[in-house]
Amino acid sequence: MPISAPEIETLLREAFPDAQINVQGDDGAHFAAEVIDASFKGKNRVQQQRAVYAALKGKMDGSNGDLHALALTTKAPD
Repeated sequence: MPISAPEIETLLREAFPDAQINVQGDDGAHFAAEVIDASFKGKNRVQQQRAVYAALKGKMDGSNGDLHALALTTKAPD
């Protein structure tokens, strides 16, 4: 089942309510997202991205996931 950019943003917003979130993409499978959140402060990029993937609640899991590809940018605010 395809997923939409607003659906991805909703999942991310649940985990990162105060974040700046920008999700782009409209083909139902390939997206780009930028998540800027204070909770990323002191975490390396891998830790930040794992937190984002966890927020997606399995939507990227294996070949049966709703979300096929996500180009992800994460950082703490300046």
